[in-house]
Amino acid sequence: MRRASERWWRCVALSAWSVLPLMAGAASCKQAVYLTFDTGHMGVAPWVAEVLKRQDVRVTFFAAHEKTQQGDGTLGDHWAPWWRERALEGHAFASHTWDHAYWRGDSGTPDKPLFKIRPSSGEQVGQNLVWTPAVYCENLQRAAQRLQTLTGQAPLPLFRAPGGKTSPALLSAAKACGWTHVGWSAAGFLGDELPSDSHPNAELLQKALKNVRSGDILMAHLGIWSRQDPWAPAVLEPLIVGLKAKGFCFVTLREHPQYRAVMAQQPQGGTGVQPSGK
Repeated sequence: MRRASERWWRCVALSAWSVLPLMAGAASCKQAVYLTFDTGHMGVAPWVAEVLKRQDVRVTFFAAHEKTQQGDGTLGDHWAPWWRERALEGHAFASHTWDHAYWRGDSGTPDKPLFKIRPSSGEQVGQNLVWTPAVYCENLQRAAQRLQTLTGQAPLPLFRAPGGKTSPALLSAAKACGWTHVGWSAAGFLGDELPSDSHPNAELLQKALKNVRSGDILMAHLGIWSRQDPWAPAVLEPLIVGLKAKGFCFVTLREHPQYRAVMAQQPQGGTGVQPSGK
């Protein structure tokens, strides 16, 4: 197992050189915001990629293997070229659990915690399950390993629980196997998963432009099944342009002071692979 991890890291280390120039730009960023995307149905993913490239913005993608409008799931072969291209552009990647597994509550005892889980993807979709810490960690690592295969880049030792739903016991268990949780700032909840009839895109845009502050972590998705009027085509580029006009700049979570410290202390994360790049 150790030899496999070492081979994996040697391959990944080569990819670091391709993103070193991006780090200089990040160092000059004085009012940083951290735009992140969770996976979804991927219907807007090509458009999101086009905007990010046009605006020269790097983001962090949290990926689970979710059902998609086209292809065999977000981390399936259909979307492999899309992920490879994002890696070449200097974006960062992290786990969102393989099965997009929602934490529903704690069980067990303090010494032997268990977690009530309901996956929204995968073979056990919609089932109420009880996972040990080891099973939860395996689900985190499976997504990270697939991201490594698709991108040739080591994922960050960070994760985002679906819906941001966690408990102290879950966070402790994840930390014990090398994963640190990342949520989002209050103003960074961009609202793309809210009903569009009660939260129209124009309102969401103005709210974000008014409230986002330096250091905020922003969160959106690569497609939300339930939203009738998609957020990204209407809001993403005006949001980026508007925040830039206010003096903000965009960098990945690799440059976040809190998580840089985490990675310095535990650079290999749950994957046993050091992260590379910007």
